[in-house]
Amino acid sequence: MYIVIKTILTVIIIVTISEIARRSSFVAGILASIPLTSALAITWLYLDTKDIRSVIDLSNSILLLIPPSLIFFIVLPLMLKRLDFFYSFFISISATVLVYWVYISLLSRFDIRL
Repeated sequence: MYIVIKTILTVIIIVTISEIARRSSFVAGILASIPLTSALAITWLYLDTKDIRSVIDLSNSILLLIPPSLIFFIVLPLMLKRLDFFYSFFISISATVLVYWVYISLLSRFDIRL
């Protein structure tokens, strides 16, 4: 039952933001830029484990992985000017995956493990 409640709450937040975006992309952008996914994951992790070390590790991993995630928001608007939505979205996700792979490879060269 607990996982159902977590899922429903998470879905409600995401759907609410997408509905707000239909009226105001600015307000939805503010809400979406708040690290809701991270905040929810950290909250669920803590409530499930009460393990502060796990929360710290997750928080540090999230922080380290923010830079490569930005490529999605750079590539998507550029591609949307040239291609339709689904091609643009696919290219943006592909570019993000590639950048994550390169970034994680570079981190491992410096003995930074996630």
